[in-house]
Amino acid sequence: MSQIDLLKTLARYNAWANAELYAAVGSLSPGEATKERPTLHKTIVGALNHLLLVDGIWWAHLHGLTHNHTALNETVEPDLARLANARAGMDDRLVGYVDGLTEATAAEQVTFTLIGGNTGSLARALVMVHVFNHNTFHRGFVVETFCQIPAPLPIIDLPVFMRGASGVTATIPHFQAIEWRPA
Repeated sequence: MSQIDLLKTLARYNAWANAELYAAVGSLSPGEATKERPTLHKTIVGALNHLLLVDGIWWAHLHGLTHNHTALNETVEPDLARLANARAGMDDRLVGYVDGLTEATAAEQVTFTLIGGNTGSLARALVMVHVFNHNTFHRGFVVETFCQIPAPLPIIDLPVFMRGASGVTATIPHFQAIEWRPA
């Protein structure tokens, strides 16, 4: 598999996994997506906002644009339905971007300044791998909250995507719901 083919697969997997996750979150009881929990981003919507925010920052870096973000926990969109639409739009842009890469453009260096002020550069291909890996990492935080609710877990692993499955959930009996109340 070429680097470009791998990036195309990862872009499509990322879009699929995000769509499946949003569908699962949308099926939760009212209030569950905004309920505070013992997680990094406090709520499911907070974690989903973080992903869209960071993808937007890297999108700006890839295109040599500036962004106005000063923190990684800014709320891009508090409403889950509008957030889902924005997420789908970003995923479409990421797929289209990867589809337009060649081996030469994938190797080009992208310089960036992180919100904390650190600077660096990465090949476009590595920026995309980072974006997709970052999405996977934080989708894990969201899936973990399903154990706290408790609710059936969305199954969004790469092999599930590769075999064409959709809407797969599972109740994992050895995970117990965690009860937590904000202070």
